[in-house]
Amino acid sequence: MNFKVSAIIPAGGTSSRFGSKNKLLEKINGKEVIKYTVEAFEASNIDEIIICANKTIMEELNLIFANSPKVKIIEGGATRQASVYNGLHACQCDFVLIHDAARPMISTELVNRAIEMVVDKKALSVATKTIDTIKEVVDGKIIRTIDRAKLYNTQTPQAFEYNLIKDAHEKLKGRNFTDDAGMLEELGQTVYILDGSYKNIKITTQNDIEIAAIYLDKK
Repeated sequence: MNFKVSAIIPAGGTSSRFGSKNKLLEKINGKEVIKYTVEAFEASNIDEIIICANKTIMEELNLIFANSPKVKIIEGGATRQASVYNGLHACQCDFVLIHDAARPMISTELVNRAIEMVVDKKALSVATKTIDTIKEVVDGKIIRTIDRAKLYNTQTPQAFEYNLIKDAHEKLKGRNFTDDAGMLEELGQTVYILDGSYKNIKITTQNDIEIAAIYLDKK
């Protein structure tokens, strides 16, 4: 490739909904959640991987990735948006992929597809078509059924031309977006969809660990 691609993996959360332990350090079949996540990117066409970490786990992450030359660990921010902002300032690249650390079922094949697509489209989000029937509810009462034909569940990675997403972060600094594609949408930019996998779940609770163990064991 005649361009450079970085990956930013925000890992600054406190895992408050998970329990007393940081979910990224929870082991599945003997390997940490974040290790699975990063390995998928290490095997891809990514040039560098920047983990924006909660300072309480930086020491452990440095040990886990001591022999990973592509990986750089920096301190994250108080919010996901702030962590990604720190990551953008720590990388030098033409395109950047941003991926939740707590999505260990991401595949290298999907990462490479995102890289191929972002070169042409400039901004994209991995997503899956919504399969459940969605109801709008107010005060415990169903108001209407929403047409799911146009609905997608957003996942990560999301991929962007570097200057495009960096400019969005500069313009919207101090806000609290939980989705980088949403920042471009706020500024009127076009973001495309790349079909993802229903296995690419985000680990939030202990139950998610059990589901991930099944998928990762087969993988």
